[in-house]
Amino acid sequence: MQINVLKSKLHCVTVTEANLHYMGSITIDEDLMDAANMIAGERVQIVNNNNGERFETYIIKGKRGSGCICLNGAAARKAVVGDEVIIISYALMDFKEAKSFNPSIVFPKEGNRL
Repeated sequence: MQINVLKSKLHCVTVTEANLHYMGSITIDEDLMDAANMIAGERVQIVNNNNGERFETYIIKGKRGSGCICLNGAAARKAVVGDEVIIISYALMDFKEAKSFNPSIVFPKEGNRL
């Protein structure tokens, strides 16, 4: 049996940009991506702590060290600059493997710094 489990999480990062006129996605600082074991093109769920919105999109690499968390396209309507969001990715794995799997969970500091 295969199940979907938490793989990675960026917990409580701050939205730094919202770009409505860009083809959808979320741009994430590459340092944050590395720390959370996330890759470009990966499907993620975004949870907005300020307004309760939940939505899915995919990752685009942002400038390393920039602290960038930018919602693009339609996702830009789900949050405003300054909102606190949680970025979550999941992985499909064998039930036995899932029982011992340890997800990558990152708690960035102010300014989305590690």
